[in-house]
Amino acid sequence: MPSAVEHKLSNTISQSQVDHWNKVLSYLTPQEVLKWSIVTFPNLFQTTAFGLTGLVILDMLSKLDPMEGLDNPSHPVDLVFVDTLYHFPQTLDLVDKVRQKYPSVKLHIFKPAGCETESDFKQKYGDELWVKDDMKYDYLAKVEPTQTAYKTLGIDAVFTGRRRSQGGARGSLPVVEIDKVSQVIKINPLASWDFKEVRDYVKANDVPYNDLLDLGYKSIGDWHSTQPVNEGEDERAGRWKGQAKTECGIHVTSKFAEFLQAK
Repeated sequence: MPSAVEHKLSNTISQSQVDHWNKVLSYLTPQEVLKWSIVTFPNLFQTTAFGLTGLVILDMLSKLDPMEGLDNPSHPVDLVFVDTLYHFPQTLDLVDKVRQKYPSVKLHIFKPAGCETESDFKQKYGDELWVKDDMKYDYLAKVEPTQTAYKTLGIDAVFTGRRRSQGGARGSLPVVEIDKVSQVIKINPLASWDFKEVRDYVKANDVPYNDLLDLGYKSIGDWHSTQPVNEGEDERAGRWKGQAKTECGIHVTSKFAEFLQAK
């Protein structure tokens, strides 16, 4: 396996080191990638919107062998959830189901700055900001809370639920990558899995999932920008339907450099 990291900050790790890790990690199972990550990176968290892949990662983490010498084998990785204030009720219900199924998990919730409710957000920024200024909405509701989480919790590395089969910019997704803008290392343990593999794992392991999945929603974000997926469409075709957009910005932080520099 790759050697462990001794330095804390992601900017001390070279691209050649990351390339080497990716070559080695490509031969490992997701569970082996999880174990390697836990013993390699300090201040490791999982960022999740409770999508299907993130739930698989959560379940796999809960089942790691306690004989592996992990500091906290029952659940060694805390969760970070960004509540945009525009999630479906079913998504928020799922958060409660996850807490019941995995009582040892510690969940950190971050919201748009100065807002606790959708009404708060409307009062500050007006109705339907995602229509009037989509970039500003993504920054305020998603990117900025994520950046706040990284800084507040001292996060060095995160697990994400992204996969190559989701298409778009994710088609060439590596297992490990460095987000230079956010200064965090992102690990994608299920990068090589497809939707069927993820869904089969969920069914076989009785993992709680979003009820919207049974209504044709394969990728679920905010209610105002998420629709069911038609037969034969890509997995994320229901996100921002009719737009060229494929990412909200959390994983393409460079797009928001101007906003981040202004802070």
